[in-house]
Amino acid sequence: MSLFTINNLIKEYGEKEAKVVALNNISLTIPSGKFVVILGASGSGKSTLINMLGCMDKPTSGQINFHQTDITSFNKKQMTSFRGENIGFVFQSYNLLPDLTALENVEFSTELSGLSRNEAEKALSMVGLSKRMNHYPAELSGGEQQRVSIARAIAKNPKVLLCDEPTGALDFNTGIMVLEVLRDIQQKEKSSVLFITHNQGIAEMADVVITVRSGEIQSITENDVPISPSEVVW
Repeated sequence: MSLFTINNLIKEYGEKEAKVVALNNISLTIPSGKFVVILGASGSGKSTLINMLGCMDKPTSGQINFHQTDITSFNKKQMTSFRGENIGFVFQSYNLLPDLTALENVEFSTELSGLSRNEAEKALSMVGLSKRMNHYPAELSGGEQQRVSIARAIAKNPKVLLCDEPTGALDFNTGIMVLEVLRDIQQKEKSSVLFITHNQGIAEMADVVITVRSGEIQSITENDVPISPSEVVW
């Protein structure tokens, strides 16, 4: 089953001599229920693509279908609603509120989505932080803060997790821990994870690897036997 079907997607910034083509006529299908890595160097267009899929921005032209729904036709209110109901975001920066505990940070997100405190506690338990719920961000390691941000993203049980370089600011061992958490969530919850990275090593643990270069799709590869996160080397 397809998660996203993308047809002739173009995203341009600026005009005339200052125009930059971030995505150049992209067409592809992204499967549902998989760990998908979008691989590319800085400036390749991979973050722009994620922004389009997450309804953070609109394309210049082309179409994106989420299952059978054309999300490129949405107005701003519909885009906001779509993000709230379907998408969980995890970024390189943790974006935690410093004056709130780990639990309160996740609760804040769940309250906006109309969910309960139990959902926040469950999400923190899923990322291995049941004993750190009442600690503030300054009392947590970088890996723990990133796991709080993952808990915040999964608390509303999104259909898709969009992860933009979430291990980029972490050391190797902590990065592997975060990868293990994301892979475990994806497999247990049968959810879809789209993971942006420039790291070829991480691509080897993906079910599907989409390589992007200069705003174009260079290749789409399926890994018949993905390695485990503990085997990732970079």
